[in-house]
Amino acid sequence: MKLPWQKSSSTDADDTTQSGPTGAGAVDGHGASPSDSRDASLPKGYTPPKGRPTPKRREVEREKGIIREPADTPQTFRQMRERKKALKASMTREEYKAYKKRERDERAARRHEAQKHIDAGDERYLQDRDKGAERRFARDWVDSRRFFNSLFMPVALVLLVVMFTSQYYPVVANVLTLIAMAVILMFFIEGVLIGRRVNRATHERFPGSTAPGFSLGFYAYSRSTQPRKLRTPKPRVNVGDDI
Repeated sequence: MKLPWQKSSSTDADDTTQSGPTGAGAVDGHGASPSDSRDASLPKGYTPPKGRPTPKRREVEREKGIIREPADTPQTFRQMRERKKALKASMTREEYKAYKKRERDERAARRHEAQKHIDAGDERYLQDRDKGAERRFARDWVDSRRFFNSLFMPVALVLLVVMFTSQYYPVVANVLTLIAMAVILMFFIEGVLIGRRVNRATHERFPGSTAPGFSLGFYAYSRSTQPRKLRTPKPRVNVGDDI
């Protein structure tokens, strides 16, 4: 019996040569199969041509919008400007225009998506001042009521017009100024009442909460001064609803 580390004898080699081809595993007289002789001149890892040049990976990723900026984000304005110049120099004018348009569209889509979640009250997208069950309750409390403070913006616009016209119509301007001061006083009094009422309602709804206070009252007051259609997040309740 031949052990694995022993070489084959000359007799075994002669027998192998004389046995001749036996099917698919046959070799030629030089000890190589036909496929080996055909591919012997090709380099290792050779692939047949596809009939077109292979695009660079960076070009493909740039075309798909995967690459918008390098991994090492510049930290200064000068680095950003140099990076922008290098990117612009690597593209044609049409490619750069298409790149900028795609970048603007992506930013607009992200803003639109984020604003949609903000309007819906998704706390993942809200600012810190709008987060929390107490702030959500305060928004619903304000949105379910009508307030004189909702006219704050139109009155502020009227006051601005009065300031510009006072030098031409001093008598009328004096009367309008008195009226404006009375309106501002009414705004102030109602703002104080809104803050106290929303704090009391929040204490009743959340007995152990530490959120009620001046900040919550001012938050409710500032929301009441905004027109209903311009409030963010959007109102979830209608006027008169019981919350």
